[in-house]
Order: sequence, then C-alpha cells, then structure tokens
Amino acid sequence: MFFRPFALKSLCAVVTALVFIGGLGQFSPAQAASGSSAKVKKNTVKKTTVKKPVASVKKTTTRKVARSTPPRRVKVTIASDKVHSTKARPSMVRVAVPPQVSVGQRLGLHDSNDPLDLSSSVALVVDQETNQILFSKNDSAVLPIASLTKLMTGLVIVDAGLDMNESITITADDIDTMKGSRSRLAVGTTLTRGELMHLSLMSSENRAAHALGRTFPGGLREFVRRMNGKAEELGMHDTRYVEPTGLSSDNRSSARDLATLVSASAGRPVLRDLSTSPGYEVDVGRRTLQFNNSNRLVKNPDWEIGLQKTGYISEAGRCLVMQARVAGRDLIMVFLDASGKIGRLQDAERVRRWVEKQADLLSDEPRRPQG
Repeated sequence: MFFRPFALKSLCAVVTALVFIGGLGQFSPAQAASGSSAKVKKNTVKKTTVKKPVASVKKTTTRKVARSTPPRRVKVTIASDKVHSTKARPSMVRVAVPPQVSVGQRLGLHDSNDPLDLSSSVALVVDQETNQILFSKNDSAVLPIASLTKLMTGLVIVDAGLDMNESITITADDIDTMKGSRSRLAVGTTLTRGELMHLSLMSSENRAAHALGRTFPGGLREFVRRMNGKAEELGMHDTRYVEPTGLSSDNRSSARDLATLVSASAGRPVLRDLSTSPGYEVDVGRRTLQFNNSNRLVKNPDWEIGLQKTGYISEAGRCLVMQARVAGRDLIMVFLDASGKIGRLQDAERVRRWVEKQADLLSDEPRRPQG
C-alpha cells in the first residue's frame, strides 16, 4: 500500500512531462528558423527603403544646384569690333545693332564729291522761273523719299476738292505697322480734314496722312492710284507710290521729279501755308496738343520759304525739299540721303550762301562799255 501512492505520483509526473514535450513538438526547427529569418528580413527592408534612398536623393539634389549656381561669362562681338562682357545669362545679353545703311550708301552715292562739300548724296537746285539748274549732284538717282511723299498726298487731296471741314476719326488702321513709329494722335481722335492736312505737311504726322488716304472716296487703293496718276500727269517718270505716308521704302523718286512736284505744289496756296506754318494747336478731348514744324528753318529770319517738306526713314536718310526766295530768285532745292540729323539743314545753308555769293559777284562786275 505504501508503494502504490508513490508509484502513482511518479506516473503522473511522467505523463505531465510527455504532454509538455508534445506541445513543444508543434514548433518544428524549420518553423523556428523561418520566423527568425522573417524578422531579420523585415528589419533589413526597413533600413533599405527609408534611410538609403533619402540620403541618395539629398546628395543628387545638392550636386545639381552646385552645377547651375556659378554664372557664366559671355563675350559678344558686334560689327563695330567692340567686345562686351556680362555675367548675365545668354538670353539676357543686349547686343548693339548697327544702324541700317541707306539705299544711297549701298549704291556708293556718298562717295561722290561736290564743290560745296554737301552731306547729301543727292542734291538739286533749280531756278523755278527759268528752269535753269544751278547745282546738281546725282540728280537722276532713284531713291526712297520717306515723308516727302506727304507733299503728293496733300496735292491729291487739294486737287480733289474735298471738304476740308469734314470730320475724320483716327482708327486702328492708321497705326504704323511698318516702322513702329509713334504718334500723338490716339485712336479715336477726331479732327477735320484740314487739320489732318496741316499736321501731315507741317509736322509730318503719319497717322494724319494715312487717315487722309484711307477716307478718300474709293478708299486707300484708289487714293494711291490717284497719287501715281498725278505723278504721271506731271511727267514724274521716275516716281512710284505705294502708300500715302512715306513709311514704305517702296515710295521712290529722283531729285528731278521731286523738283517738279515742289514747283506744282507751290502753286497751291493751301499747301504753301500749311507746310510753312511754325506751329499749330489741336484740341483732343480734354487736352490741347502743340505741334511744331519739322523744319526749323521756317523760323529763321534769314530764310524766306514758300513751301517745304522734310522726310526720314533709315532707307532714305534725311531728306528735304523747299521752294525759297534767295538773292531775289525763287529757287527749288532738293536734298536726299543726308547724313546726320542736321546735315540737310546745313546743306541748305551752304547752298543759300553760295547763291548769295554768286549774286554778289555778278552785281560787282564792271559794266562793259557800250558801242
């Protein structure tokens, strides 16, 4: 009896140990190894996807900024052989564009010498009464005439007998798209035809001249046709017009033809008065604009000018035509393609002094004995 309880306890202990061992047997060595490997793999992925890419992106970005930061030094060479340096980007470099040469320069007309040493490549001085040529220089060359065109514009308007008091409004069609020149006559400004004629001839207003042609009966095309028809009527065979302002370099003529135009225009009192007016004021809405003559010689007391017109575009150079009384003679003067802003005015002064000197020499000659 004493052995049985002890044997029973031992048996229970053995059974309990077997049960415990059986429970451990459910987790095989392979499963244990797999669970350990998964844990390590998870930690490795976490390090790779978070820490390493961030460090890599940061390094790459820093390298790009370092390459684009230093400014580049750019050298630009232009036709005048001057070199400009700048630290700006190439797209911001400003290159000086050499001035465009005139047609007369391209033809070599500026190389022609003359006794008066004029800056104009073309010049002609004619006695209006006798048609005697007093001075000439390349007078048959056909060149762009710039705003000298407006003299024909005025002649066509006057000879058409249109109402000078009719109101005309400046529109977007009158804006210069060829040269991009500015105008003080804003779109919507309304003036009379006479006022537009005044500004066109006196101060060479381009929008005014274009509006005169645009509103001509039959339109702009008909007006240009009339301009060329008038030139043919006057015998101006070297002359061609394509528009009424002179902004186009296709408006061309010769000094001989322009002398004919000046002579014909001088016979219209309205053209004489408007072209030689020193200044004129126009009311535009709430403002009053003051316009001045583009030829400062009209204010010079040494001059007696009956009609004048100036002109300039780069292809034509500085141009000037005048009818003036010098030394008791009515003279027609034509100057084309003058160099410099005042070259044409200086040429006119040289011609005037030369004509006056010639007149003085003639008056001082002793009279020949009679018989």
